[in-house]
Amino acid sequence: MSGTIAALATPSGRSGIGVIRLSGENAREIAERIAPKAGSSLLPRRAKLAEIVDPQTGQTIDTAVITYFQSPHSFTGEDVVEISCHGSPVVLRQVLDLVLRLGARPASAGEFTLRALANGKLDLSEAEAIRDLIEAGTAAAARQAIRQMRGEFSHRLSPIKERLLDVIVILESSLEFVEDDLPTTATEQIKSCLADIEAELRKFAATFDSGRLVRDGIRVALAGRPNVGKSSLFNALIGDERAIVTEIAGTTRDEIRERFVIDDIAVYLTDTAGLRETGDVVEKIGVERSRRAIADSDLCLVVIDATEPVTEEDRAILKSIEAIPCLIVINKIDKSSDFDERISELGDMAASEVIKVSALTGAGLDTLKASIIGRFRPAETDNDGFLVTDARHYDLLIRAAEEIAHANDALSQKMSEEIVLVGLHNALRYLGSITGETTTEDMLTRIFLTFCIGK
Repeated sequence: MSGTIAALATPSGRSGIGVIRLSGENAREIAERIAPKAGSSLLPRRAKLAEIVDPQTGQTIDTAVITYFQSPHSFTGEDVVEISCHGSPVVLRQVLDLVLRLGARPASAGEFTLRALANGKLDLSEAEAIRDLIEAGTAAAARQAIRQMRGEFSHRLSPIKERLLDVIVILESSLEFVEDDLPTTATEQIKSCLADIEAELRKFAATFDSGRLVRDGIRVALAGRPNVGKSSLFNALIGDERAIVTEIAGTTRDEIRERFVIDDIAVYLTDTAGLRETGDVVEKIGVERSRRAIADSDLCLVVIDATEPVTEEDRAILKSIEAIPCLIVINKIDKSSDFDERISELGDMAASEVIKVSALTGAGLDTLKASIIGRFRPAETDNDGFLVTDARHYDLLIRAAEEIAHANDALSQKMSEEIVLVGLHNALRYLGSITGETTTEDMLTRIFLTFCIGK
């Protein structure tokens, strides 16, 4: 990676301040040319107020604060300059065009962080945590990203990798220098060590289910026949009149999605069209979309009307989503005292958790929210609450554990050290891919394409 890169590091649009970031060998030179009065007074880690001037026309574009970070004491490890301008899109565009004209080039997605990785300022898991922190939708997601960004994941993996390397060294030495097989005692010690490493990796990977939900949230769909109060319940849960509510059956004809937070976990709630057989072409499309949304959800809330007997349509809906985790929600309890009869009418289908609510009065909503989160709440772990949140990391941990298990089996079957070592080297490579030690260029490109430009 060469050349000096530049990008807007703050979101597009009007704001009090907009920051343009430069990184590379010519960053300071470019800054001095556009801020001639600052000149050589740009000192490392000192903010300088200066006029931004077009050197060709002599026209003043803005008055900005310029901060210089000298290599290697910067985010990227290169010379970095941050220009804090007034947040007018016109002004920011002029300043960015000016630095590009003077020799910088536009940064690609994540290129500043990629340079920090290349210059040893952070490892790959820490770099990915920066992206996760920027995209965090809840305080819990931000806390996990901060812990990973501070290197906690890498620190936890380091002793595991050291133990694995110790085993590899023993087996490589045996292969190279010992004519006879390893003594039984040494073999048993190695097998025990590998079993411990495998168990530790699997236990770490087991936190991913909770970590994924902290990072990505829970997808919840409302299902039920028309006019059971799904849209009213949708509005009550998100705390806004988002869905249209009428007495006319079939009012909702397409999915409506909103995000809200329960106990620091993001919930993506989908209100779906009432599930029924219909000859209406538009409603039929809505019903098909509803079925797809329900199938893609982590949890389905099946809404039953407390004021009416359970119908065959209700039973058919419950039957059709047997493979999906669900809660049965008896709605409109403010209008009927017969809601316990609804539960008995469901028979064996009431084996699922049943929550009684009133979308109109709010009765039972706190219980419903607690039940939504209850089955997904992050479990207590031996990792001091640290969770694996990235699917890539989870996959690599499982692959490493599988390779170690296969190597241990080979050792038990008294196969040659060469065969055992193949699996152990593969496991070490997978663990190295988490922190970027053995990651291919193609994989790095794919990862950093998910970053925003300017970071």
